[in-house]
Amino acid sequence: MSLKVGDKVPNFSAKDQHGANFIWDEHLGKPIVLYFYPKDDTPGCTAQACSFRDEYEDFKELGAEVIGVSGDSEKAHTKFAQKYKLPFILLSDQDKSLRKLFGVPTNLLGLLPGRVTYIINAEGTLVYIYNNMSAKNHVSIAKDKVKEIFKDFKNK
Repeated sequence: MSLKVGDKVPNFSAKDQHGANFIWDEHLGKPIVLYFYPKDDTPGCTAQACSFRDEYEDFKELGAEVIGVSGDSEKAHTKFAQKYKLPFILLSDQDKSLRKLFGVPTNLLGLLPGRVTYIINAEGTLVYIYNNMSAKNHVSIAKDKVKEIFKDFKNK
């Protein structure tokens, strides 16, 4: 069973790139862009992460937080974040439990973890899903959707 638009994201925990325990419910209260990507330090994933990095301040100005998720270890995430100066949280999903929870598909005959971006409102409800293996449009689509869906958020 995977999450779909309109579903409330259930509480979960995972380790971030610093080895700290990330607890979902503690991060509610603002829109969240949660993006799943296949692997740290690969060409498409690096381009996507750096695009989120380059637009991060715009997301923050819109009141949103960006969180990346892959099956890499916390140690790999630490190196990846330091190498590319990534200012946002990276969660380790080595057991694929988050991919299963969100219903992130695999591609290339089940060999490659999927690339999906989820937009979640401040109450924790899933409001938009973008599923595309190309890393190119995730950031611009996420930013446009955050602007569209949460245009009144900062005024509340």
